[in-house]
Parts: sequence; structure tokens; C-alpha cells
Amino acid sequence: MSRAERTGVAANEPTNERTAELATQPLGRAALPVTHLGFGAATLGGLFAPMSDEEADAVLQAAWDAGIRYFDTAPHYGVGLSEERLGRFLSGKPREEYVLSTKVGRLLAPHEGPVADVQGAEGFYGTPNRVRVRDYSADGVLRSLDDSLGRLGLDRVDIVFVHDPDEHTEQALTEAYPALARLRDEGVVGSVGVGVNQVAVPTRFVTETDIDVLLIAGRYTLLDAEAGRELLPLCAERGVDVIGAGVFNSGLLAAPDAGATYDYATAPDLLVRRARRIAEVCARHGIAPAVAALAFTLGAPAVRTVLAGMRTPGEVRQNTAAVTTPVPAALWDDLRAEDLLPGDLPPG
Repeated sequence: MSRAERTGVAANEPTNERTAELATQPLGRAALPVTHLGFGAATLGGLFAPMSDEEADAVLQAAWDAGIRYFDTAPHYGVGLSEERLGRFLSGKPREEYVLSTKVGRLLAPHEGPVADVQGAEGFYGTPNRVRVRDYSADGVLRSLDDSLGRLGLDRVDIVFVHDPDEHTEQALTEAYPALARLRDEGVVGSVGVGVNQVAVPTRFVTETDIDVLLIAGRYTLLDAEAGRELLPLCAERGVDVIGAGVFNSGLLAAPDAGATYDYATAPDLLVRRARRIAEVCARHGIAPAVAALAFTLGAPAVRTVLAGMRTPGEVRQNTAAVTTPVPAALWDDLRAEDLLPGDLPPG
């Protein structure tokens, strides 16, 4: 898989050494100050390809130097490797200067066989010899968060998400969420929410619970804006702040080449053609498609920040430049004229 497919920035885009300062917005009930671009730390866990400790430190330092102050991780990412690497880096930074989120729903257990057996499991490589065990019980949630703090080497995180509860929705609603809500009420964490890549389950969380943050991946993009029709307006109505992830749909929007990926699989030809048409319109305005993709997602009234996975300092600089590049209104007009905006949704 190419670098562009992983990060959403085309490999041949110029790197801007200097970019505009990243804006900050308050997020969630605790009004956490998140930068418009956050660091999605799945790459630190070896998503798609292994990463060395030195490479992890370099990309994190580049993110910090670029002004990124929101970092999102999870036990799922490299069976704890992402949390371990991120925690080591952040241990040298002032705790009040960044916002950190992790997730619950997967406990980690030692794998009894050789480490080679777990390489590539769920897309992660170069990982420790561990396996994932789904657990959305109240006890499981508390244990998961305690284990995460141990791997991070920190005494608190700011946001905790219930992670991918798709097949465990009832238990997540009745056990996982209440446990997290108590931690929020006690001031142990600032905000709680759910992190998913579909709309049915988060709609239930928004309507049936008092979550204050939603992390939605791949469902509010230039290629798939399903979340914009009912879920995001519902979030705006109920005061649930939204974090957009997967804004490039696994890279297709940024690099619509043959063999590109969409939602972590080979992209269908129809979507490749649509992404190419979007790129052609962007080119007429001198705008990289990644710039338009980021601006579209950030433009939803409920969205406060977007997450991007990055593997190298160059990719950090490219994504930072993309998220701080203005998009002319005429671009949205042209995309709408060519029926390339999802439905009748307005852009950012």
C-alpha cells in the first residue's frame, strides 16, 4: 500500500515547510482545546506496515512541532503498541498542553503461540505477541482503561470512546456507557463518547445516552456523507461534538489511482471514477483533493476536528498544510454543478 493510501496525501504533492497555525476549538463537555488536525495513532501500532520506535518518535515529534495537540489512540492499534509509543513520547511533554483520547471495548491478552502468528491480525504488523478480547461490560471497561493508563504511563486521559460496539450494542449501552459516564461525573475523564464507522449504532448512543463526543470514521466525506443526513444534525441538536476520521476513505480521495483502497479494501471502480472526477475539479482550482476532503468534513456544524494517520514527518507537514489551505467557494459550486457533492449537502 502506498504512502498516499495510508495518509490521504498524494506522495507527489509539494511539502510546505511553513504553514498557517492550526486553529483550536473546544470539544465536548469539558471544552477540551483540540487542534483542527489531530494525530490518529493507528500508524504507531503498525497499521498496514510495521513501524520502528525511531520512526514513531520522528513522526510524533514532527506532529508536535507542527502544532498538533490532539492525539487519539486505542488498545486495538497494534495490540497496545500505539499506546506504549505515544505514552513514551507524551511523557516528556507538559500534560496541560495536549488532549489525549483512547478507547475501550477490547482487552488485550498474551498470545500463547509464536509472535509470527499474530502479525497482520486486523491489519497491524510488527506488534507484540498479544490478542484482542472483546469486552463491553462495566468491569471490562474499567479494566481496559486501567490497562491503557499503564501502557501510556500517564495518570489520566481526556476522552474515552466505546470502540466499535457494533455486535455488542446492547451491552455497550447498558454497561460500558454507564461506567464511563460515572467516570466523567467523578471528573476522572473529561468527555465520553463512541467511536465507530457506521451510523446506526452512534444514532442510538446520541438518542439514548448522554455522550458528549462522537468519533465517526469514513461516513462524512466527499465520497460518503451518510452521517450528514441525520446523525450529524442530531449531534448538533443535542450538543454532541463530532470528530471526523477516515476523511480520505482509506486514501481514495487523495490518490484515486488504480488499486486505491476504500474503507481498507480495494476501491470499487465506480468510486475510483468519482474520486478522479473530484480530483479533476480540484485541479482546475489549484487545490489538492486532500485539501477539499479535509475542508468538507471540517465544515459540518458539529465537527470540531479531524484525525489523520501519518507515518513520516513529511506526511505531517503535508497534512498540516492541507488543513490550513483555504478552499475557494467556486470549487464547491463546481463540484455541486457536476453532481459531485454528496446529495444536497453543503460543503464546509
